[in-house]
Amino acid sequence: MELVTVVPRQKLESISLLSNLPLWLALLLKKQRRANIVPPPWLHPDSLRETIHHETKVDPTGWMPPPAPPTRSDGRGNVRRVDAGEVAGATLSPPFLPSCTADAPAPSLPYHWLEMAETLLAHASDDIAASGEVRSLLRDLHEVRSVKMRAIPAQLEAGVDGVMSLRGVGAMELAESRGLVTGVLEGVRRIGASAEVARREEEEEEEEEGGEGGRGRDISDDGYDDDDMRL
Repeated sequence: MELVTVVPRQKLESISLLSNLPLWLALLLKKQRRANIVPPPWLHPDSLRETIHHETKVDPTGWMPPPAPPTRSDGRGNVRRVDAGEVAGATLSPPFLPSCTADAPAPSLPYHWLEMAETLLAHASDDIAASGEVRSLLRDLHEVRSVKMRAIPAQLEAGVDGVMSLRGVGAMELAESRGLVTGVLEGVRRIGASAEVARREEEEEEEEEGGEGGRGRDISDDGYDDDDMRL
């Protein structure tokens, strides 16, 4: 449930909410022409251009970092507040973080950035400045990030040390690439399992050969052969 900011077009009865309005209610008021939706800052053309620049020039292999969390830890158990996500002294958590409201940090993209952008363009395009340019920039951004997602299987096949970071990847992008990535992961797992079986068989053969090589004539502690001692 994403929260958005609206501007009433007429006097409305007050509603007790934690912050802003849920998207479904904002769309209902928009459909009834009772409110306008304020697009999040990251959906502005300048912010989208900055995001594309970051994805193509600054970090060609990574993704734009997501919005900062409301609190951060220094690894020693000490937690400090971050400006975003604080309302009247309370620390908010998803889905109440300002990721799609007028206070959302730009140009950081939220987890559901693509779905949110498509929904607002479909139902509130008149509230978005330069909606045609925004559509074009979103297509460019989606294509840039899709190329990076399609490159993940090649990185997995080449071998990745530790865990591959997908920080900044959106929900729709993960859904689009889930089948491809999981298929490659399954292939890598099978290859790794086959290599492990072959390694174990080789170790067992070496142990058997070593055991057979050690078998021979028994020599007593004084250096004489046991057969000679019996003569």
